[in-house]
Amino acid sequence: MLRSLSLASVAVAGFLFSSCDKSENKKFYNNNIEFANKSVNPALAFTMPGFNNVGIYTLLSSEDALPNSPGFVYGAQPDGAGLLKDPNSDGYVLITNHEIIRSVSRVFLDKTLKPTKGEYIVDAIGGVWRLCSATMATPQEHGFGPLFLTAGESGQESMVHGIHPGSLVGDKARQDRVLPALGKASMENAVPLTKIAYPGKTIIMIGEDQSYSSNHLSAGQLAMYMSNTVGDLNNGSFFTLKRKDGNQVELDMTIGNSYEVEFVEIPNAKNISGAEINTQANALGAIRFSRVEDVDYGKGNPSNNRDVYFVATGQSPNGETNQEGYTMWGRLYRLKMNAGDPTKGTLEVLVDGDLTPGTGIINPDNVCVTENYVYIQEDGDSYYPAATHDSYVWQYNIKTKENKPFLNMNHKRTDAAWNSKYNTTNNNRLGSWEWGAMWDISDIIGVPGTFLANIHPHTWQDNKFFNPDGSGLNLNREGGQTVILRNVPR
Repeated sequence: MLRSLSLASVAVAGFLFSSCDKSENKKFYNNNIEFANKSVNPALAFTMPGFNNVGIYTLLSSEDALPNSPGFVYGAQPDGAGLLKDPNSDGYVLITNHEIIRSVSRVFLDKTLKPTKGEYIVDAIGGVWRLCSATMATPQEHGFGPLFLTAGESGQESMVHGIHPGSLVGDKARQDRVLPALGKASMENAVPLTKIAYPGKTIIMIGEDQSYSSNHLSAGQLAMYMSNTVGDLNNGSFFTLKRKDGNQVELDMTIGNSYEVEFVEIPNAKNISGAEINTQANALGAIRFSRVEDVDYGKGNPSNNRDVYFVATGQSPNGETNQEGYTMWGRLYRLKMNAGDPTKGTLEVLVDGDLTPGTGIINPDNVCVTENYVYIQEDGDSYYPAATHDSYVWQYNIKTKENKPFLNMNHKRTDAAWNSKYNTTNNNRLGSWEWGAMWDISDIIGVPGTFLANIHPHTWQDNKFFNPDGSGLNLNREGGQTVILRNVPR
């Protein structure tokens, strides 16, 4: 079990990440960043109409040979990630989950954002489970860390890893960095709220990416870990979300209404199985969502930080109809937490894909929240027959409630040369590529409106992408890509 990090600075493997650097709180513009394509592969995405001012530049793709580690392969399905200033240079450190290969990479970037070296700090042996979304906790924002919280998503006994960004490469197979107090479930992400949302506490929101089945009656949950000691990840309490009226049915909540909710404790969650947690959650009347995937909170002030946004991906027994009681096409929710009591709040549906079947949101997977917008990243590879578009990133305006397509995938299905490389599986169905995480790096690099986004081009496969983490356990041969987004509205 990982000890919680509560020191002002932590040194690992020659890295010294300190919370004493005041420069991150200063407003400045960094002229060192070069907005240009840095990969040998072109960008696999493009902007939608109305967002022509947003620039897309490649940062890193699986075919790139980095100068200081030419044998490194940036593995398949880059997903949850975090960027930090490199304490040993004037550059940066990028920590990234690779979902399907159950690994975490560390890539060093120079001061212009050019990748120079890559390595793995978690391999498939140490990762144990699929690793999807993730959160980089930092002292500046969350009051503890730096610590990369990456959640396992391979069944109800999966757990959250706490990985220090300076971890030794030789420790990549370690399996003792898990945080059992954060519960056990098929988890998409574990997201700590800011240190100013509830001063003196550490609160972590957890999404359970679980669909309903006869073997899993509790379906997906929104869970919460809470400790009254900042940075304590071992001794807090674990809760699940329920409506005050006890109604557990997802589709009984509709747009335009607000529902009183509360978090109810599951005692001793640290020491019981995921199966027991799910049984207790259902007995307590927890809301049964269809696959709670990513979670994020509003930015800008403590009140916004207490607004928690999350997506339910949805499910269907046949690709054409809803599983009774559950969303099929997916939803965006907002939980407004009570300022004086984090166990109380109200819940509302903001976007409902079932109202726009096939033309609106399709199976939202990841979410990125700014002060004014929610960016919703889709995973459309459920291949519902009624789907009319590829996987989008949507921009939801929090004030006006308008939801607009922001980014799309660059499949180029009529380009034979392109498809011979990027569609080796000859899969031409809509939604065959998916979005991973998207996150704001503006304050880290000193350039407003700068984000990174990860892409899973599942049909881009090559034998040279085998076994990138060296574990010998990975048979997947997909490529992956991370792009830089400039001038993103916040």
